[in-house]
Amino acid sequence: MRIKIKLIAIFICFSYVSHSQQNTFIYGSIESNSQYLQDDEGLNFYSPSDNFRSNNYLQLDFQNGNFSYGIQYESYLPSALLGYSEIFDGNDGIAQYYMKYVNENNEITVGSFYEQFGNGLVFRAWEDRQLGINNSIRGIRYKFYANRVVEISAIHGKQRYGFNYSNSVISGVNSNINISEFLKLKKFGFSLGLTHLNRYQKLDAGFGEPENVNINGLRLNFYYKDFYVNAELAKKGKDVLANEGEILSQRMYDGTALQIDFGYSKKGLGINSSIRRLENFNFYSDKLAEGNIYNQKTLSFVPALTKQQDYLLTNIYVYNSQPRLVINNVEQRVGEIGFQNDIFYSFKKETLLGKFRTKLAINFSYWGAIGANFNDDESYDVDFIGKGEKYYQDFNIEIKNRWNKNLSTTLTFLDLSIDNGVALGGPLGVDGNIDAHVGVFELNTKDNKNRNNRFVLQHLWTKEDRKDWLGFVYELGISNNINFFISDIWNYGNSEKLHYYNIGGSYSKGSARLSANYGRQRGGLVCVGGVCRFVPESNGYNLSLSYSF
Repeated sequence: MRIKIKLIAIFICFSYVSHSQQNTFIYGSIESNSQYLQDDEGLNFYSPSDNFRSNNYLQLDFQNGNFSYGIQYESYLPSALLGYSEIFDGNDGIAQYYMKYVNENNEITVGSFYEQFGNGLVFRAWEDRQLGINNSIRGIRYKFYANRVVEISAIHGKQRYGFNYSNSVISGVNSNINISEFLKLKKFGFSLGLTHLNRYQKLDAGFGEPENVNINGLRLNFYYKDFYVNAELAKKGKDVLANEGEILSQRMYDGTALQIDFGYSKKGLGINSSIRRLENFNFYSDKLAEGNIYNQKTLSFVPALTKQQDYLLTNIYVYNSQPRLVINNVEQRVGEIGFQNDIFYSFKKETLLGKFRTKLAINFSYWGAIGANFNDDESYDVDFIGKGEKYYQDFNIEIKNRWNKNLSTTLTFLDLSIDNGVALGGPLGVDGNIDAHVGVFELNTKDNKNRNNRFVLQHLWTKEDRKDWLGFVYELGISNNINFFISDIWNYGNSEKLHYYNIGGSYSKGSARLSANYGRQRGGLVCVGGVCRFVPESNGYNLSLSYSF
């Protein structure tokens, strides 16, 4: 109650300032996501006693000249949505606040902030409400910009953990130097980045574990005409090996990361490739947070570099990156190595299919263990690549065609192979390998009332796991504001022959959107941008509201 009173008082004060100052602006957003769970014997799901759950967010930001400030109020009452970390359950209050000053060359933030160094390989603090992630830092951040040549960022503070903060202190410096701008080079671009991140944590485990663990990184970015190359190399200092709150060994292990992205693009053609090697390269603000399934307290950002799928059945078998060092009685592995390639091509008009340009997209990737030999004293000898076990590989092809102004189609085919144990966070090889194929046909058309209609038919073939699936989706855009959908994926190849049905719709006007649906949630990994969380099977009603102002 006291926190709510403080929130109202702060809001009134800020509102008074906004009305009393002509150059003061107020903006923000409201988001509410609720669910009402019910028993479903077919799924073997029995709703908990707190079967109504809700995640709610209120963001208020104010700007007055060079100053800006804001708060974020959050409520998870009576409990957080199913599948979210229990650290949110039953909590509400002001979760974040900040004040920022900006001028031509400087930016200073005090309070809560998000930040990313380079592509995030060394450090990323961000929020994703769909995944239940908010890894913001509370402390101070300073940025310095100098003549479009040098940008320097420095951070110091503690990382958020629910409504609390980790017991470590995070400090870091990141720099970007535009060499091309400095040398006045016009034909090509070249920049250099340097990163240092430190975690200070006193653990008192009793065997001389380091209180300071550092990561140092180097980035190189180059482009020339239609070509580009980005490379990042990082080295993590020695640290203890832990899993789910338990220290596994008194030996200290360091880690390395290497990622190279390169590509070529011109009108009608694009080629992008990524290569990455991660050896014992996951980094948390708490040493003992290693292995938690909710992505809490993460500092390094190492998403899966695979195609982000758009359909219900192509998202059943998804890959979750494996940067960890694992040494136990069941298995030993030191991380992952692999690549991803994208090829995009647009055919000329009036050729191949239809009146408009046909678009072809091809994606393929491979990820596996780094080759290594393990010794009796828990040390290991590692290869740069070696012959490690396969984690995942896939091949995707997509053909999009617009036949006329009212009709377009998309054909998608996915071929994949995945080690199911590793994908779900378990040991390599224990749950076996799954080979699957998915075919999807999507049709978008407008009827004689100018309403948008979307039909999706999809099928998954596999001899392993739960066997074959059939799915469909129908969406109707009644107007620019009202949409309706119905979907079902049917696991007809399994003995239980389960249906995962959903029906719902949405209404939007301006920046406001209201959506509701009823149906079953298939259990498994839900991934956004290559980062995944596990959700259990469930049945119930869902309601979401969002509004920005």
